[in-house]
Amino acid sequence: MSEKKDSFLVNRLKSVGWAFKGALILLRTEASIKIQFFIAILVTIAGFYFEISATEWLFQVAMIGLVISIEGINTSIEHIADFIHPEHHSSIGRIKDVAAGAVFFAGITAVIVAIIIYYPKLF
Repeated sequence: MSEKKDSFLVNRLKSVGWAFKGALILLRTEASIKIQFFIAILVTIAGFYFEISATEWLFQVAMIGLVISIEGINTSIEHIADFIHPEHHSSIGRIKDVAAGAVFFAGITAVIVAIIIYYPKLF
């Protein structure tokens, strides 16, 4: 007897559910994600306070999404690396450093965008 396959829509809904579960796991367990999420809330409040333009909102939201997404990928890489090779290993350390470097680049880019948006409003 064959199993009945779920419909395309049901599979998409399941995928969204798993993604939401993953986002909650990140928010509950990872300090770096908590910090990034807190910063995202602060700049969102600042956006409303300073009444930034639609274009500025687009850049701000894109940077929030970029940084939090890359941070999540970095966390996943760290967990996979630790699972594969729990002891310290120079190659694993390099992999984790490179992933953290990607977060650094995303963060620096987000800070530059924030300066471009908010410096004229503050000074």
